[in-house]
Amino acid sequence: MRAPSYVHGASPVALLGETIGENLRRTVEQFGECEALVVRHQQYRATYAELWDQTTQAARGLLARGIRKGDRVGIWAPNRSEWVVLQYATARIGAILVNINPAYKTAELAYVLQQSGATLLLLARAFRTSDYVGMLAEVRDRCPDLQQSSVLDDDWEALLDDARATPLDDLTAIETSLQFDEPINIQYTSGTTGFPKGATLSHHNILNNGFFIGEALNLTAARDRVCIPVPFYHCFGMVLGNLACTTHGACMVVPGESYDPLAVMETVQAERCTALYGVPTMFIGELEHPRFAEFDFSSLRTGIMAGSPCPVEVMRKVQSQMHMPEVTICYGMTETAPVSTQSSTDDPLDKRVSTVGRIHPHVEIKIVDPATGGIVPRGQPGELCTRGYSVMLGYWNNPEATRQAIDAARWMHTGDLATMDDAGYVNIVGRIKDMIIRGGENIYPREIEEFLYTHPGVSDVQVIGVPSERYGEEVMAWIKPREGEQLTEEALVAFCRGKIATYKIPRYWKFVDGFPMTVTGKIQKFKMRETAVGELGLEKAAAVATA
Repeated sequence: MRAPSYVHGASPVALLGETIGENLRRTVEQFGECEALVVRHQQYRATYAELWDQTTQAARGLLARGIRKGDRVGIWAPNRSEWVVLQYATARIGAILVNINPAYKTAELAYVLQQSGATLLLLARAFRTSDYVGMLAEVRDRCPDLQQSSVLDDDWEALLDDARATPLDDLTAIETSLQFDEPINIQYTSGTTGFPKGATLSHHNILNNGFFIGEALNLTAARDRVCIPVPFYHCFGMVLGNLACTTHGACMVVPGESYDPLAVMETVQAERCTALYGVPTMFIGELEHPRFAEFDFSSLRTGIMAGSPCPVEVMRKVQSQMHMPEVTICYGMTETAPVSTQSSTDDPLDKRVSTVGRIHPHVEIKIVDPATGGIVPRGQPGELCTRGYSVMLGYWNNPEATRQAIDAARWMHTGDLATMDDAGYVNIVGRIKDMIIRGGENIYPREIEEFLYTHPGVSDVQVIGVPSERYGEEVMAWIKPREGEQLTEEALVAFCRGKIATYKIPRYWKFVDGFPMTVTGKIQKFKMRETAVGELGLEKAAAVATA
C-alpha cells in the first residue's frame, strides 16, 4: 500500500517571530551600506540605510495625516520606488496596506475601496491608458470611508515633509506596540466570477514566506541582485520579490512600471542581476524576443518561475539559454502568503523541470479526494490543501467565504488538483474547475499541454473543456504558433495520433496570438471558454443542466 499524500516541512531554521519593521531594522544594521533598491525607469537608487530613512519619513508623514494602526491605506500604482517605501512604512505603523490592481477600472476600484474601508488612497496620476485621478473622481461619492487621497506624482515630497509634524519617538512607540500576528496587508484575489475577495495577511504570514523563499534561492547581501518585473500589487512582487530580498540584504532591481521583455533584458545586463523572476509567459517573451541574442545573461544564476504552470520545455530553455542553472519553480496562492512548495537549486534536473518542488519549511500539505475529503495515496490526483503559518487570517469582512476556503482544522483548500510522488515532489495537474470530464473520463489539461509543447511549431498552448451534448465536455486547444510557422488542425491531430489516448486529442483547435490573462500573467481559462462557446455555437450544450 502506497504512503498517503501528506507531508510536513520540518526545518531546523526557526520562524521569524518579529514584525516586518523589526526585520528591516536588523537588515539595515547589518547591511546599511549595501544597495537595497534600484528602479531604473525612475533613475532611483538607495542603500539600505537610505531606504530605512525614507520609510521612516513616509511612516511619520502618514501618522501626521491621521493614519493609525489598523487603518486601511490603499495603493493604486504600477511598480515604482514609492510603492516599496510605502510597503515598509505602513508596516512600521501597523496600517493595513490594501493592494489595488493597476488594471482595475471604476467598478472594481469602487468595490475594493468600499469593501476594505480604506481611509486613504495613494495613487499614481495615470498608468497606460488609465486616468487614475479621473476614475477616482468618478467613484469617490460611492466610497464614504475614503477621507483623503494623495497623487504620488504630485504629492510625494509633501508626504515626506509632513514627517516633521510627528516626533520620531512617536513612531518608535508605535513600532514597539505592534504584534507580528496582526493584519498588515489585504490582497484582492482575482475571482473568475463576481467580485474579488480580500485575502488578509499578517506580518508573520508574508515576512516568513519571503524569508524562506530567499533561503531557497541562497540569497546573500551585497552579492545578489534580483530583477523584479512582476507587479508589486501581487504577492509575487512584494513577497517573493521585496521581502525575500530585504530579509537577506539583497538588492531589489525594478526594470519598469510594468513588464516589457526588452527592459528586463537590458536591466539584467546593465545591473548584473543574479536572479530573475517571471511567470512563464514573461520568460517566453524574453526567449522569443528578436533581440534576445544581443544580451549578456552570464551574471544570472537563479530566479523564480511561478504564477501559472510552467511548460517543461520553457524551463529547460531558461536554464540553458538564460544562464539560470539554479532557477526554481514556486507554487502557492495569495491566501497562503503565497508559496507552499518550491524546487531547490540543487534538485535533480527532471524534478526541477517537471514538478513544483517540495514542501516549504513549517508548512503542511495533504492531497485529498475532492468528493470525500480523504487523503489519497501518493501518485493519485486530488485537491491540494495547505496548513501552517502561511495561511491567511481570512477574507476581509467576509466570514462566509473564509469558512468555505479554510476548514475547521485550518486547512486551506486551494482548488488545485495535484499529485505527490514518493519523494514528496508535487505536480499540479489542473484546477478542479478546469478538469475536463469527457464521457466519464477525467482529462487533465496540463498533460495535453505538455505534450503539445513538444511540437516544434508550438510557442504556447492552453487546453480547456468546452460543452458537449453527447459527452458532457470536449477538449479544445488554443495554440500560439512560433513566428513564421503555419500550423494546421490536421497536422496537429496527426502529431497526436498514436502518442496520446484518442479521447485526449482535442476535438476543437483555435490558433491565436495570445491568451486572455490577468495583469500578473495568469491565464483566464473561463474567458477562453466563454469565447469558445460563442464561436463554436455551443450555447445549447452549455445550457444543459448537470447534477
